[in-house]
Amino acid sequence: MNENLIDGKAVATALRARLGDAVAKIKADHGRAPALAVVLVGDDPASHVYVRNKARQTQEVGMRSIEHRLDADASEETLIALVQSLNADPDVDGILVQLPLPKHIQEAIVIEQIDPAKDVDGLTEASAGRLVLGKPGLRPCTPTGCVILARDVLGDLTGKFCVIVGRSILVGKPAAHLFLEQNCTVTIAHSRTRDLPALCHSADILVAAVGRAQMIKGDWVKPGACVIDVGINRIDAPERGEGKTRLVGDVDFDAASKNAAAITPVPGGVGPMTIACLLRNTVLAACARMNWPVPEGV
Repeated sequence: MNENLIDGKAVATALRARLGDAVAKIKADHGRAPALAVVLVGDDPASHVYVRNKARQTQEVGMRSIEHRLDADASEETLIALVQSLNADPDVDGILVQLPLPKHIQEAIVIEQIDPAKDVDGLTEASAGRLVLGKPGLRPCTPTGCVILARDVLGDLTGKFCVIVGRSILVGKPAAHLFLEQNCTVTIAHSRTRDLPALCHSADILVAAVGRAQMIKGDWVKPGACVIDVGINRIDAPERGEGKTRLVGDVDFDAASKNAAAITPVPGGVGPMTIACLLRNTVLAACARMNWPVPEGV
């Protein structure tokens, strides 16, 4: 493994181990484990893989995994009724509706039905508002994973200049607030930012979350910078044979790794942290709902 590679798998494994200890303590002290309910609608292959991985890792840390699967033609009303029943279930601590949903279902409307106290994906308006206001709440998983990885490499982030390329509500905007909470100076950039290469080159921490394969070039990265690549893009890989593809990030990894002091690979960087942070949010949600103390290491 390259010396400057940020091993997201290892960091996520360490976090899950701490969560396992925390869940064991919760069970010993309070008689039950936190429970995560995941709702899957339709037959999207990638979603099935994500849900299966979430269920497996939930169980591995000792929590209860609840799965609800609806047919692709299930109505929006049926899905909302299911979410509301999970809101009312006292034994469910976290609710995640797997995205994307079928086109006939309005994602925003469904997400707003989730009780913010159980919103372990941090996507409701209430969760977003609490983040912006600096109030305690459940934070989006992928941006939280980005911060954890940066802290694992750099320690205290106070005073670091963080440039986030991408302004989505799922990653870019919440990541900006989370890095601000770490006392970073933060700039959000995007495809229309003037002289984007120069701005990126000024960053101590460069977060790429634009969804464009290898958009961030190697000479955009300041020597010694920490690069967090959130992108997951599938491109053709003729070198592997006819019709073959491979996954790449939003950063030209081979070129950028020559300048970066630390850089996440794709896959194996931010991705593993997303599920680990989802499990962490479920523990936090259970403790907040039940007024339990949060165990050390969470």
